[in-house]
Amino acid sequence: MKPSSQETQIHLSPSFFPETGERLLVENEAFTVAAFRFPSGIEGLRVENRRGHIVILPWLGQMIWDAVFDGCRLGMKSGFRYPRKAASILDTYGAFAYHAGVLRNGTPSPQDTHPLHGEMPVQQMDSAYLAVGGSGDDAYLRVGGEVEYVKGFGPHYLACASVQLSARSGLLDVSMEVENLSSSPMELMYMLHANFAFVAGATIHQPAPYLPESTVVRQAVPSHVAPSPEFLALLDDLKEQPERMRQLDEPELYDPEQVFYVRKLKRNANGVTRLAMELPNGNAFSVAYRPQDFPHCVRWILNGGDAQVAAFALPSTCEPEGYTAEKAKGHVRMLDPGEKCRFPVRLGFLARSEAAAAIAEIQALDKD
Repeated sequence: MKPSSQETQIHLSPSFFPETGERLLVENEAFTVAAFRFPSGIEGLRVENRRGHIVILPWLGQMIWDAVFDGCRLGMKSGFRYPRKAASILDTYGAFAYHAGVLRNGTPSPQDTHPLHGEMPVQQMDSAYLAVGGSGDDAYLRVGGEVEYVKGFGPHYLACASVQLSARSGLLDVSMEVENLSSSPMELMYMLHANFAFVAGATIHQPAPYLPESTVVRQAVPSHVAPSPEFLALLDDLKEQPERMRQLDEPELYDPEQVFYVRKLKRNANGVTRLAMELPNGNAFSVAYRPQDFPHCVRWILNGGDAQVAAFALPSTCEPEGYTAEKAKGHVRMLDPGEKCRFPVRLGFLARSEAAAAIAEIQALDKD
């Protein structure tokens, strides 16, 4: 991405990341950026603003590995203490957010050959940068990068990812842009996989009713879940009473995982929908996007012994049942030769006063 006339852009190099310790790259009144390496050798950028910090993996799929604002850690708990070099997302599943897709997505069925959530999560990026602009409360910092994916006689695309912070906000503007560089149409399946923390007692607000036709529990059982009779009975109950999962006051319901499809989401005058997970202390997690960009919203909640996550709003171009199933549903998007598409999402943390305003907006939409 070319810098605007109002910003300074720094092109990153792996040599900026020391083998031990940290190297300060940016320091001003709004932001501090430090480069370091995890014990696995993976490069990390710690970006701090006045509210907290995020850790981005600039060359490993541009994952957001960690996010902490106002002392609250946003991301899931898992057995991964740090990111690892990986052939698929399953080998390093601990990130707060990652780009899933883009050629294939979801849990592969026995008929599929693609890895879980496709090639992009652990894609080695070709380049990375950070950009600084604005001033005072309007100051911002953006980290981005791109990768050219090409196969002989196969798909050929350019993917450009970025995440931008403001000086005083706990929200992140995350974007993925994909351009089909091939002379043939290209299939696309993309999801921003934001893995928020599971917080018992939290309440999920959405501008859609908790009714069976708009909050749909997944009936298909993925291969990594061994269903008991009790689990299957729970699926039947949630199918009729999705209201039961509005509040996470039954933590035991989510081991094994539960997946829902949230449909008919209402949007504001700008075409944006927002979902929020209100924490018991009044703070909230938030996800906002345009359904025009993401026609599907997936909810994945797990409270197991090895991982705890409340991915309450996963904006997606498809549902997560793998290529064969989604192709049959008509959920696989096609990009024409030379066509570009962009997927922006604003997500992150809201303090109590910010959360109250966001929840009031959601509730007003839900009543319309």
